[in-house]
Amino acid sequence: MSRIVMGIESSCDETGVGLVRLHDDGTVELLADEVASSVEQHARFGGVVPEVASRAHLEAMVPTANRAFAAAGLELSDVDAIAVTAGPGLAGALLVGVAAAKAYAASLDVPLYGVNHLAGHIAVDTLQHGPLPSPCLALLVSGGHTQLLRVDDVAGGITELGSTVDDAAGEAYDKVARVLGLPYPGGPPIDRAAREGDPAAIDFPRGMTGPRDPKFDFSFSGLKTAVARWVEAAERRGEEVPVADVAASFQEAVADVLTAKAVRAATELGIGTLVISGGVAANSRLSALAAQRCAEAGIELRVPRPRLCTDNGAMIAALGAHVLASGAKPSGLDISAHPALPVETVTV
Repeated sequence: MSRIVMGIESSCDETGVGLVRLHDDGTVELLADEVASSVEQHARFGGVVPEVASRAHLEAMVPTANRAFAAAGLELSDVDAIAVTAGPGLAGALLVGVAAAKAYAASLDVPLYGVNHLAGHIAVDTLQHGPLPSPCLALLVSGGHTQLLRVDDVAGGITELGSTVDDAAGEAYDKVARVLGLPYPGGPPIDRAAREGDPAAIDFPRGMTGPRDPKFDFSFSGLKTAVARWVEAAERRGEEVPVADVAASFQEAVADVLTAKAVRAATELGIGTLVISGGVAANSRLSALAAQRCAEAGIELRVPRPRLCTDNGAMIAALGAHVLASGAKPSGLDISAHPALPVETVTV
């Protein structure tokens, strides 16, 4: 008999509620994915303000859940299990989601699973492309995280191969957008501007690519600084900054490093499937270059559609369904938020 899993996401500035159906054969079907974003409230600050995000989650949680159930044509009583992001993320924002999940689980008398936000970004791919092969490689690229992960089992077998040592790729996008006078968040406006620019116009540095650097770690702080200094130098000379060329050249540097390291890891480890997820996975140049390099290396590339790449409740529901199918013990109603939860810990 199939089971309905409700997923709640509140790690940053999106309040997400998703509903999935876990079938007897282990496949997971998406039924509803509703998101309320507070990004406009943060835009004037140039970044997420934790207190603002927490209040926005409080206001949006119940209406977002109601929309999800309406979209799925389900009632609360149809839910068989609840999954919630327990970490990593902003402490106050996480606590809102965890408290809501506890309330729903207690009132419905169903098991509660506190799960890892990062693992959710991997699990969400199964909603579009089906079960993940074992092993597969995941490149997780978002505003707060840039990681290369070996995934043997998304419900409890994830190993970090490399991560960013400073700025995440998405964070670099936001900071470069600010330098160029583009709006926050920086990913979409830089992507749009880059389409009119020349990616070879400026030779920006490729961080962490030297022979003595860690093979699978990332660094984007130096690239961000290089862009800022290039723009400052042009302005001192009284020149008009070619925003499109700067955006395209910056974006090319990011995509080049991300895809080169991911394909290198897959090749060296003999892994035939690469999954790219997280908010930056929606970037057009990253997906195009990844498709080219994976095809050349004989690697299958899986990228969820943009809606599933950004933070959402569907990814948490999907992960919860895989954890439920694995027979893992529920978390219980005494769980708390874990802002620094490591990716290897899928459930708490």
